[in-house]
Amino acid sequence: METALELIKHALLARKRELEEKLARMAREKVSDDQVQDPGDQALSSAMEALKLSFQDTELDEYNRVVQALKKIDDGTYGICADCGGHISEKRLKSYPNASRCLICQEVFEENKGL
Repeated sequence: METALELIKHALLARKRELEEKLARMAREKVSDDQVQDPGDQALSSAMEALKLSFQDTELDEYNRVVQALKKIDDGTYGICADCGGHISEKRLKSYPNASRCLICQEVFEENKGL
């Protein structure tokens, strides 16, 4: 029977593969068909390209968090809050396996980010 940490590691590895495939697919996709466009089509193509880049950034951010979580599992620091050094609850790690902060520190981080 696998431990909770092994299950989390398997889930993280599966998510890492999904994100790698998704990022590779997004990199290959073209927003426009390279035909001459009127100003309206050009504006739409620009908006679609910006949206695609935003999605890529979001996926890349998650990918980097997953990779960091896997490194922490390997070096034995997984589940330790990056801010306070306390333990991240097992419940939080099960629902958000790439969490790097305990819930209290995450709330403080998000409040300060909004300032």
